[in-house]
Amino acid sequence: MKVSYLGLTLLAVVCKIGAAIAQPGLQSNAIKKDWWHIDAIKPYKLPATASKMSYIKVQGNSFVNDKGKVIVFKGLSISDPDKLVKDGHWNKKHFEVIKSWGANLIRIPVHPVAYHQRGVEAYIKLLDEAVNWCSELGIYVLIDWHAIGNLQMEVLSQDMHKTTKSETFNFWRNIAEHYKDIPTVAFYELFNEPTTYDGQYGTASWDGWKTLMEQMIDLIYVYNKNVVPLVAGFNWAYDLTPVKDNPIARPGIGYVTHPYPGKRAVPREDKWELDFGFVADKYPVIATELGFMPGDEDENLKDDGIYGPSIIKYFNKKGISWVVWVFDPDWIPQMIKNWNYEPTSQGKFFSDVMKGK
Repeated sequence: MKVSYLGLTLLAVVCKIGAAIAQPGLQSNAIKKDWWHIDAIKPYKLPATASKMSYIKVQGNSFVNDKGKVIVFKGLSISDPDKLVKDGHWNKKHFEVIKSWGANLIRIPVHPVAYHQRGVEAYIKLLDEAVNWCSELGIYVLIDWHAIGNLQMEVLSQDMHKTTKSETFNFWRNIAEHYKDIPTVAFYELFNEPTTYDGQYGTASWDGWKTLMEQMIDLIYVYNKNVVPLVAGFNWAYDLTPVKDNPIARPGIGYVTHPYPGKRAVPREDKWELDFGFVADKYPVIATELGFMPGDEDENLKDDGIYGPSIIKYFNKKGISWVVWVFDPDWIPQMIKNWNYEPTSQGKFFSDVMKGK
């Protein structure tokens, strides 16, 4: 019988596939080479050396542990893990120093540009390392999708913050599934700083933002109900006034504010109460960014000698948790002067407060 070259080739392919099916190991290897096969990100597992940590839940206007004890978080934000890798300081020592400063919460800002450039799996491996170290040290983690701008219209402030609604939803789906039921990862900050920048980033409404956040929370809760989603207000995550009449209609959440010095003139306390403080009477609030620095480099951050003590006094009065920006010698306002971890003025002030001095 005459067999064409094409026929022989097809016969060889069929035989090869049959052999792969007959041998599971070979079948698995063959599938992995196929372009359409995407390896799922495996669920995170706590290291054997992890400390015993309680889940953090919302009870009334407070964050509480498994025993119902109220926890007020006092922590700091590191710079992006991608930056720390490139700087040569992505290691457990960095987190040990933070613990020695008195922090009980570390905020990890994930910039969309770093997430794009490094790739989803590679970036999540960095987060896994951070969660490993924090689990061993007994420090809670807040993961922050560090985008700035108008997510409703997908108009973002700079290239480093550019993202889409689809990517943001899928980021939280990946995170929620990956860190399901891991008590160390207590908080998801859904979007860093919503703002329209006086129309320069388009238009947005609180109703639209509320709907978007509720959809995101619903998606997260499908995968992980043991986490606290955090929702920011407008005006670069400062203004929570719409919450008074139209709060997020989902249980177990907290609200975010970023009350930098330049947001309000002295005296600030009464204005803080009107802008965000009243929310803490009914719901938990966490200031996931605050800070100050000397000089005139940034008017919004300028230290007037009053801001630090007054905002801590106000937080104590209201039971508001807080996270200082930023534990890095390059990004402002710096908490450290150099990689010897020499504190700046704000670094020393907030470390003393975290230590109870």
